[in-house]
Amino acid sequence: MQPTPSMDNFRFDERTAAIRRQVARFLEDGRKPFITSSFQTHSIPLLHILAGFSSDVPVYFINTGFHFPETLSFRDQIAELLGIEVKDTKPLACKSLQCDADGNLLFAADPDHCCYLNKTQPLEPVLIEKDVWISGIRADQSEHRSSVGALEPGPFDTVRYHPMLDWNSREIFYYRKQHALPPHPLEARGYLSIGCEPCTQKIEAAGDGRRGRWFGLKKTECGLHTDLLGKR
Repeated sequence: MQPTPSMDNFRFDERTAAIRRQVARFLEDGRKPFITSSFQTHSIPLLHILAGFSSDVPVYFINTGFHFPETLSFRDQIAELLGIEVKDTKPLACKSLQCDADGNLLFAADPDHCCYLNKTQPLEPVLIEKDVWISGIRADQSEHRSSVGALEPGPFDTVRYHPMLDWNSREIFYYRKQHALPPHPLEARGYLSIGCEPCTQKIEAAGDGRRGRWFGLKKTECGLHTDLLGKR
């Protein structure tokens, strides 16, 4: 039986330094990077790595208007803890217009279009203004995410940078422990992958990962990581 790893087995200095060096290269090349964060538990290490690195790397939270109140409170808690300013993007379409022809709310009737209106479309002006999108997606989160690279083309002649792509959930856990980074308050209640409230459910086992997202629907990924990936 393999021994359970302790925090001493995890050394993150070189990996975090490599992330900072890459972002520094973007800035030295005159690029305009920005970070998006969903402010889930697993999102916080990337913010911690880059907190205070440069005021030229703003942090955006895609505020759909459907988030759990706990997520909004956690966003503010982390912003204060790390000393970062968080900018919200917000949808252009008001909620009363987000229905299909039969009056059904889009998050149930057409979740892909709901994601477009509330996530993808609001981020497009940022992508037009900036040119390097730093996202904390990881290969171990889904089959789709395992198929992308650390650097990918994005829309509007941008580059997507995925610095956490080769990190796994265990490493995220130990990094958080080493730096005393708090968990999302809903995690203890069984919400292990947290998005918009109507599209998020509790899951029974930790290994189920993102099964609580869009439960019962064919949808498994939001448009941020499908529509906003450029052609290779």
